[in-house]
Amino acid sequence: MNPTLALGLILGYFALLVLISWLTGRRANSQTFFTANRNSPWYVVAFGMIGASLSGVTFISVPGAVGTGAWSYFQVVLGYLVGYAVIAFILMPLYYRLNLTSIYGYLGQRYGDRAYRSGSVLFIISRIVGASLRLYLVGLVLQIAVADHFGIPFPLTVLISIGLIYLYTFRAGIKTVVWTDTLQTAAMLTGAVITVWLIGQEMGWSFGDLWASVQQSSYSDIFVWDWKPDNNFFKQFMSGAAIATVMTGLDQDMMQKNLTIRTLGEAQRNVLLFSVILIIANLLFLSLGTLLYLYGSESGLIDPVFVEGCAIRLPDGSCLATDELFPYLALNHLGPLAAIVFLVGVIAAAYSSADSALTALTTSFCVDILRFEEKEDESWKRRTRYLVHVAFAGVLLLVILAFAALNDRAVINAVFTAAGYTYGPLLGLYAFGLYVKRKVSDRFIPLVCLLSPIVSYVIAYFSPQLTGYEFGFEILIVNGLLTFLGLWLLSEE
Repeated sequence: MNPTLALGLILGYFALLVLISWLTGRRANSQTFFTANRNSPWYVVAFGMIGASLSGVTFISVPGAVGTGAWSYFQVVLGYLVGYAVIAFILMPLYYRLNLTSIYGYLGQRYGDRAYRSGSVLFIISRIVGASLRLYLVGLVLQIAVADHFGIPFPLTVLISIGLIYLYTFRAGIKTVVWTDTLQTAAMLTGAVITVWLIGQEMGWSFGDLWASVQQSSYSDIFVWDWKPDNNFFKQFMSGAAIATVMTGLDQDMMQKNLTIRTLGEAQRNVLLFSVILIIANLLFLSLGTLLYLYGSESGLIDPVFVEGCAIRLPDGSCLATDELFPYLALNHLGPLAAIVFLVGVIAAAYSSADSALTALTTSFCVDILRFEEKEDESWKRRTRYLVHVAFAGVLLLVILAFAALNDRAVINAVFTAAGYTYGPLLGLYAFGLYVKRKVSDRFIPLVCLLSPIVSYVIAYFSPQLTGYEFGFEILIVNGLLTFLGLWLLSEE
């Protein structure tokens, strides 16, 4: 793809985001930044949340993973429906009844100040690592597609990217994010649809042919009943329910958008509509993955071998990882339109996660740690919020540069996986708080939140060697159960 054209597209895209920021940021204050004055249209929030859920990593990885796991990932997506029902009918009524700005305020009311801060810190750690990894991966795409051509070093590419995110979120925060996420979701889904259409054009297939090819392919097999692999149906389904509950319902980043909606009933409709759209979006990306493999194989562009060290072999003998399939075909073989929609799509997917993450990190620190709701001086709150916002932008920059310095994909993925363990204690804290009336000493809760992920990691690490059982996403449930058990042992009537 022509780097100058790519740069023009990126600048035009960000100019549109800045325009939305200007429109939404007029007369904005701290309440606007944190809650959008609780006046967001529920259907806009539902659509925009797709972009935050399907990050740049998902945009690239889900189609690529079809080669090794077929559609087994859809088993996780089916489990999401259970999790979103829990969010809509259990968690949302709780949050609206307590009129929360930060969802971790519940932990303070149920347990005490240490639990409140523990929940916030767990979220902050997870979100910093997760958002940094997503921006790092997309930064690599931008570096190859644009920055290298103009002699821009990677650190400057990342600095400019984060600076642009800061620019369009610092004034109105979550109010801006609600609307920019809607644009970015539309860009991402449109990109996937256009790529599917372009594959059909290349193969001479009608829409009916495309659908028949997907249905008949072994790449579209969904269910795995063997209990040992980590993609077994029951493991994936239960994990999906837990992931949706924890990584959406107990995540300030995702729930902050829901809490901008005026009433509980509208917020519940938002969650239910979002769950339906998310299923359709995942089906789209899984179908795209199937078609990418079929197109690449039948055109002689790739040879899927899936052996250690070489997932996909190219005609020249070099190898691709599954994550590299979509970029490789879109940027090199499907024509300029595919390259354009891929670039815009991956940027939209990444930045819809990053902008809301930066806003949520700022909100959590200001509300949970600095206790903004106890302050009355609006000018002090505005100045402090600006400083916290730019500080977290700096933290993201430093973590991304640390990933670049490591330059080891296995180590980086291990760090990302480890950050995911911090959601388990949140699951245990909320489950115990909602369904057990026993009192727990707030003093020991930080220790429980620290030990549960460590023990979970040890269990997951040694389980294949000792039992032959490989833990997948369901380790999150084990983590939550350990936290629940620790709270029970420390509780009293």
